[in-house]
Amino acid sequence: MSAQPGVPAPRRVTWPLYAAGFTTAFGAHGIAANLGGFSDDAVTSLLVLGGLLALYDGAEVLLKPVFGTLADRIGARPVLLGGLVAFAAASALYAVVDSPGWLWAARLGQGAAASAFSPSASALVARLNPAARHGRAFGGYGFCKAVGYTLGPLLGGVLVWAGGLRLLFMVMVLLGVVVAAWAALAVPAVAPLPRSRQTVLDLARRLTSRSFLAPTAALAGATAALSVGVGFLPVSGAAAGLGTVATGAAVSVLAACAALVQPAAGRALDSARITTRTGLTAGLLIAAAGLGCAALPGLLGILTGAALIGAGTGLITPLGFAALAATTPAERLGQTMGSAELGRELGDAGGPLLVAAIATWTTLTHGFAALAVILAIGPACLLARRLAKTPAAR
Repeated sequence: MSAQPGVPAPRRVTWPLYAAGFTTAFGAHGIAANLGGFSDDAVTSLLVLGGLLALYDGAEVLLKPVFGTLADRIGARPVLLGGLVAFAAASALYAVVDSPGWLWAARLGQGAAASAFSPSASALVARLNPAARHGRAFGGYGFCKAVGYTLGPLLGGVLVWAGGLRLLFMVMVLLGVVVAAWAALAVPAVAPLPRSRQTVLDLARRLTSRSFLAPTAALAGATAALSVGVGFLPVSGAAAGLGTVATGAAVSVLAACAALVQPAAGRALDSARITTRTGLTAGLLIAAAGLGCAALPGLLGILTGAALIGAGTGLITPLGFAALAATTPAERLGQTMGSAELGRELGDAGGPLLVAAIATWTTLTHGFAALAVILAIGPACLLARRLAKTPAAR
């Protein structure tokens, strides 16, 4: 079975790729959100907790570009399947052995495996769909990842409550095996394309071009805003005297808006009702406005901020990946997607660190405002450039 270029991929082909996106999101947040509340010798201090949380993301930061390049060399499908099988195997380490030392190995293995199948899945989404459907395809992919981020903490918490951390890892094993089998049966073989020789200078030139940096920076900014919203809106709500139900609702609103906006944004791009530049600019400004609203006191400010942050990130994500796919040679899609995912991971880590550092010295309100300003810088510069050109055009 092989793919036919230019022919829209049927749903039976794309849904396993969407499931792979759900798996990496669920694997990241389902365990991370429940390690802190798990009382066991495996998690004995905040330092140990921080190390366990960093293992997954650290592996992704280091390995996603590597596995993306490998997908271009040998084909994305083998890397996708190998990554999913490795994810199941890594999860089985702790599910079977149930030892504190193996928890570290399992978490590191999960992150390394996700580094393989995540960029491979996004590269296949691009390869198996014509450019005219990239927005819709990446909108569906982003929607499923957002669902994984949303359900991960909730469903993970239920599983840990019912059977401990070991049960959660057993579910991860099952998820990895099922998605791998589904992908093996449904996803067609996509042969690697002939590639011209690429020097380090060629790679550096491509990864520093505006066509790569602009959407990747927007994706990093969106991920930073999303992480800050999920992490700090509950803190802001608690400081305002709101209960856990209200703050939990805020995070749910953020995740739901991010999930629901992505398919609509993708369809709008495919039907030319919105351009990539306009959509990315609007998404950054909406997310920045959401961070500004999050600084307002009371439930209304927090809920409004959550909705705007979610909508902004939901608008940026499918448009950013569609823009990268449109400007990348097909034979380099894996490398580009892996490098772009690296940018997202840096935003995921950098946003909360920035806000936390500023909040430590001043207040959380100043932290929200600082990130909002950073997100708005790009759109402001673009607007200033357009205004500067207007008199010359008259």
